[in-house]
Amino acid sequence: MKAEDLRHRIKLQKNTVQTDDNGFETETWTDFKELWAAVTNLHGREYFEAAAVHAENTVKFTIRYVPNIETTMRILFKGKQYNITSIDNIKYANKFIEIKAMEVDISG
Repeated sequence: MKAEDLRHRIKLQKNTVQTDDNGFETETWTDFKELWAAVTNLHGREYFEAAAVHAENTVKFTIRYVPNIETTMRILFKGKQYNITSIDNIKYANKFIEIKAMEVDISG
């Protein structure tokens, strides 16, 4: 992976639960980190494996290593939301992380 491949800006968000004055819990998405990423669609074998479980709208994001990324987070990219499905610290080298995420259909 080359640094120039990381040319897309993404935002990682985490879900936080807050209690309001009346004692009700509300969930809100708060920004965790804004990063540069390489973004690719699945292709070849990966695509057909995803299609078998109806996950064709899965996108692969590659970022520089950042600790504490979890599958409970989401990614914002070009006005779309993506739920993280898997996180791979490539070769456990702590240099790059490959995140697979599925686009969220927010049409209701």
